[in-house]
Amino acid sequence: MKKNLIVFGTRPEAIKMAPLVKALYQKKGFETKVCITAQHREMLDQVLEFFEINPHYDLNLMRPNQNLFTLTATIIENMKSVLEDFKPDYVFVHGDTTTTMAAALSAFYSGAKVCHVEAGLRTFNRRNPFPEEINRSIASRLTDFHFAPTEASKMNLLMENIPEKDIIVTGNTVIDALLFSVKKLKAKNYTDPEIEQLKQRIDYSKKLILITGHRRENHGQGFINICKALKEIALNHPEIQLVYPVHLNPNVQKPVYELLGGIPNIKLIAPLSYPAFVWLMEKSYIIITDSGGVQEEAPSLGKPVLVMRNTTERPEAVEAGTVILVGTDTEKIVFETQKLLENKNHYQKMSKTHNPYGDGKACERIIDFIKIE
Repeated sequence: MKKNLIVFGTRPEAIKMAPLVKALYQKKGFETKVCITAQHREMLDQVLEFFEINPHYDLNLMRPNQNLFTLTATIIENMKSVLEDFKPDYVFVHGDTTTTMAAALSAFYSGAKVCHVEAGLRTFNRRNPFPEEINRSIASRLTDFHFAPTEASKMNLLMENIPEKDIIVTGNTVIDALLFSVKKLKAKNYTDPEIEQLKQRIDYSKKLILITGHRRENHGQGFINICKALKEIALNHPEIQLVYPVHLNPNVQKPVYELLGGIPNIKLIAPLSYPAFVWLMEKSYIIITDSGGVQEEAPSLGKPVLVMRNTTERPEAVEAGTVILVGTDTEKIVFETQKLLENKNHYQKMSKTHNPYGDGKACERIIDFIKIE
């Protein structure tokens, strides 16, 4: 029996690994256990509850004022006992977090084979996004099997001299998670108090623009520029409603509440659980974000995305036409938003474009490979 250890620590990782966990649990011939670092505690727990996953190992490493130095060291130190206890054949990590990089290194030290889900994403800029670009690059050097979401990701790995036999194009597991979630939310017996509260706060007679933002590289002037753009959009279009779940980081909260507070058609709300966020994405007309995962999810829901980043490790969406890069340029954010609001043909073209990130069968392809490896 093959022993799999799946390791993650943040909400985005949990969302994208959850369908793989559930799929592996159902397959004969595998013993699968889950280890969480809890790099993000509260937001991670919400996802685990929604997907009904109970970790076998909880390192519970989140601390106030945590930094990358202590987090990296602590993950490696704590992973040692987990790996010695379970002795996995395969350790699955995801994407580009500090948990990903440190867990991959720990697995390499233990002799387990490293399986990297969502492998091969690159901006080719070491400091943008920071520290994600370096985290995923380091993970690639430690990985035995690379589960790339797209052909472009595969090409990135081939250019880094990764053997082609070790790269498997699967699609992105986030689509598997999204399709599962939408189905669960639409079930007749499903209720969620947070979603019910949202229904009371949001005016359905207006088109909704959903905003998310948190990236380090946008802190400071970047967020000031973003807020100026959102204010201009709101004032120019009182007939629409902007809904902004504001990240808890003070570097985000300060400019957002100072510049956008009190504007009637801007709703500043607390961060949402994953199911509530999926529900709100479905109700939205446009999404403005700096999130990587949203760039992948929203096209499956037919939602045009404006990405508040200057570079992206997900160029497939730009090339397909499902997203537009606007950076933190106030004028560009305003221009592209108003174009989507006012030009129906432009909106329809973006909203109906095929999602390049998969068909919801990524987990199936990963498991099929591991079964015969």
